[in-house]
Amino acid sequence: MNSFVAFYPCRDIEETKDFYTNVLHFPIWHEQYKAVIFDTGYGYLGFAQYDDKPLATSVIISFNCQDEVEVDAMYKRFYEMDEIHLLSYPKRQDGFDVYSFFIEDPNGYQLEFQKILGL
Repeated sequence: MNSFVAFYPCRDIEETKDFYTNVLHFPIWHEQYKAVIFDTGYGYLGFAQYDDKPLATSVIISFNCQDEVEVDAMYKRFYEMDEIHLLSYPKRQDGFDVYSFFIEDPNGYQLEFQKILGL
């Protein structure tokens, strides 16, 4: 094995592509028909458009930040973008040793930007 891709179903591949390339600035690693794989810099994240499958909306996609300062900077960046649906503000999460916040992608998936404390 030389890599790993986690795939998630999406409603609209073009809207999903636009969000992940223009908002999160992930380059497209591979694309075909109604599927796209992004290079996050630390692994691959894939989406495939399925018109007949439900989305797994209880899924959380977490991105690890270098430190709490980077978490705050990411929050500020998204806060200033009108089209981003913020779900929370940066804070230490109850029951977890994590400092993070959440936004929502176009498919309703929760994206967490976190610093795992103590690492």
